Amino acid sequence: MVPLAHTAVLKNYMDISQQLNLNPYHLLSDAGIYPAQLQDCKQRISVDKAIYLLELSALNSHCDTFGLLMAEQRQLADFGELSLLLSYQHTLREALQTIVRYRNVINSALEMHIEEIDGTVIIRVEVIAGSTHYSRQAIELAVGITHRFCAALLSQKWRPLAVHFTHEAPLDLSVHQRIFGCAFEFGSEFNGIVCTTAELDKANPHADKAMANHAQRYLAIDILQNENESSIIFDIRKSIYLLLPMGRATIDQVAITHGVNVRTLQRRLEAAQTSFSILINDVRKTLVIRYLKNANYSLGQVSDILGYSMPSSFTRWFISQFGISPTAWRHNHSNA
Repeated sequence: MVPLAHTAVLKNYMDISQQLNLNPYHLLSDAGIYPAQLQDCKQRISVDKAIYLLELSALNSHCDTFGLLMAEQRQLADFGELSLLLSYQHTLREALQTIVRYRNVINSALEMHIEEIDGTVIIRVEVIAGSTHYSRQAIELAVGITHRFCAALLSQKWRPLAVHFTHEAPLDLSVHQRIFGCAFEFGSEFNGIVCTTAELDKANPHADKAMANHAQRYLAIDILQNENESSIIFDIRKSIYLLLPMGRATIDQVAITHGVNVRTLQRRLEAAQTSFSILINDVRKTLVIRYLKNANYSLGQVSDILGYSMPSSFTRWFISQFGISPTAWRHNHSNA
């Protein structure tokens, strides 16, 4: 399945590109996207095309924060029909859980997980497309939109502790400082936002249970249609992608995430002619390159992130997949 996103994710693309002296029409054409598509926020486009457009635009404009600048202009209403349901949730926690539940309605490549430990909350965000290439612009757009959503729902009373990115910091941090207004960490083990439990449980001043129930019924048909289009393989792969660095990418945990028992999950994978071990190996091959390219991670840390208790086991696996040791691979790509 080709992961799809509503054209709403590229809202304000034309404005930002023109502000940076780009010709958006040429770039859209290069990415295989028609300008007219951006006029219909309900229309869906390939996530790979959208990511290519973002990266190409950032490269041509020499602007490392292209995706973040787009996120800065997003409003709660830009979630489309789903904004009706989100706007009336009782707390920020309930609103974010609604996004987690219906994330495929927004973007089938979006994955979000909320983790809570001793009063601290980590909102992990990933964009997982058909290609295996990591996109700085897509990640910053997604994390930026998540931050903007939290601020809009709480009427600008949102106070996160920190924002994390796995990629390296840009030379100029002024845009990040302006948008997030909190500490941020680059070269982190995850992409997302850290806040307190109290922050997550802040009440939405516009909460209305009756209106939320009305919006739920209104959206039911569209949501069911979208779920029918969703690929179980791609959804499970997204879950593994997010849970693996947390040390929780077991078949039991993934089954819980998808609301089924292990045997049901296995039957679905068998019907799709694959297995959990094949999918987790596929995700490991994608993630290992991301972390090996980051000099901040030791080989021991990379081994832990990928779920190997012994570095020797990680080395044997890497050699079997890439025909070279991880040390040699990192040395060969140190200047890439």
